[in-house]
Amino acid sequence: MQTVICPGSFDPIHNGHVDVIARAAKLYGNVIVAIAHNSAKKYSFTLDERLAMAQETFEYLDGVQVELMPNVLLADYARSRGAVAIVKGVRNAADFQYEVQMASMNRHLTGIETVFLPSDPKFSHLSSTIVRDVTRYGGDLTPYVPRPVQKRLEVKVTETGLED
Repeated sequence: MQTVICPGSFDPIHNGHVDVIARAAKLYGNVIVAIAHNSAKKYSFTLDERLAMAQETFEYLDGVQVELMPNVLLADYARSRGAVAIVKGVRNAADFQYEVQMASMNRHLTGIETVFLPSDPKFSHLSSTIVRDVTRYGGDLTPYVPRPVQKRLEVKVTETGLED
């Protein structure tokens, strides 16, 4: 069994994320879902809320653990956790172009490789931004987000209008 890191902000996590992480668990056996904070981003959900949603989402899946990623370089974090690779899902060419730059830098910094898993076509249009927008305007996201996320989205939109 090998360990890999699936990093992201997951604001919120959606079924495209779930699909990639479940596939990574099948391939490698042990996946650490690393919930990251980027100070340049404005989040709809707090770090603790994002952590809780991911934990609830993956509690059923063997080999998947969820944790907060400390404020360090991803490559250093992956190495500290004994990961053999970083796994990233890619939806399209724009995702790939961005992610390949990050992968190259991570490899040059620490030697850790990044493995890209293409999005399942039924989820290739999903992003956390789209999930928040559809929720904000009353759309049904039942097929696109895990139930724990849907519940929190409903509460958040009622309480705050899901402001970005």
